[in-house]
Amino acid sequence: MNRVAATALKTLRLLPRAVLILMLLAAPVLAVPMMRANTGSIIEAPTPKKAGIGFVLLVSLQRG
Repeated sequence: MNRVAATALKTLRLLPRAVLILMLLAAPVLAVPMMRANTGSIIEAPTPKKAGIGFVLLVSLQRG
């Protein structure tokens, strides 16, 4: 009985540390879905105006 009590006491002493370490490791993993759910924080760049210079450059480089 003494050995069982010592093992149980040792386990109970390590349990808070193990829970704290698991919480610290799981916090970033659990925070990612919360950040993805918030769509209001996305900042998008304005779309650039198409100038049409790409086709002109392509044709002129092929002829040269």
